[in-house]
Amino acid sequence: MKPIIGITPSFDLDKKNYFLSVDNISAIKRTGGISIILSYTSSEKIEILANKIDGLYLTGGGDIAPTLYNQEPHPKLGDVSPFRDVFEILMTKKVLQLNKPILGVCRGCQILNVACGGSMYQDIYSQFEGQLLQHEQKAPVWHGTHFVRIKEGSLLYKLIGTTKIRVNSRHHQAIHNIGKHLKVCARASDDVTESIEGVDSQFVLGLQWHPENMLTNDDKIAYKIYEGFINACLN
Repeated sequence: MKPIIGITPSFDLDKKNYFLSVDNISAIKRTGGISIILSYTSSEKIEILANKIDGLYLTGGGDIAPTLYNQEPHPKLGDVSPFRDVFEILMTKKVLQLNKPILGVCRGCQILNVACGGSMYQDIYSQFEGQLLQHEQKAPVWHGTHFVRIKEGSLLYKLIGTTKIRVNSRHHQAIHNIGKHLKVCARASDDVTESIEGVDSQFVLGLQWHPENMLTNDDKIAYKIYEGFINACLN
């Protein structure tokens, strides 16, 4: 039996359209899951959705409203989607409560952190101390452009079996203070947080990069990550 994966889409406020990269759907399908695109709904109905899915997949997208982690907007803050922010945070909290697996990529990793009480660098290029790598790559989206160091023994390490990988990078925000019941399990060489996970046995994993794009180029590491997520959703 294939697990049902709830996927969060982006939303265009002007056109009033949901939209989602097909790479996200393909990654779930390729590794054995069935995708359900989650439309934003009221808090009363979130519990119904959370109970019907086997796992939650938080996808990439725009910036997160800084008021959600008690900050004023930075001049470099990009577009935000208030409806999406609130929906994803409430959905994440409910799925955590139900002890179901969560995988978050890029913005999804950040949402996971904010949902657990963490905070963000609204713009790493103006707020992060030290010399930064290029985190908004010019290379094709599927191409890995910088290395990530992974903690041995972490969930991510157990999934992929190595402490160093190459990833793609398309972000100007990053995790600052880590949320409750989460821990950092991977960093870039400039010390930017690249992956977080839960401190308990529940499958909770956030990745700052876009494995869904890398999987289109048959990246083996990306495949192992999605495969591990889908397998966790079967249990």
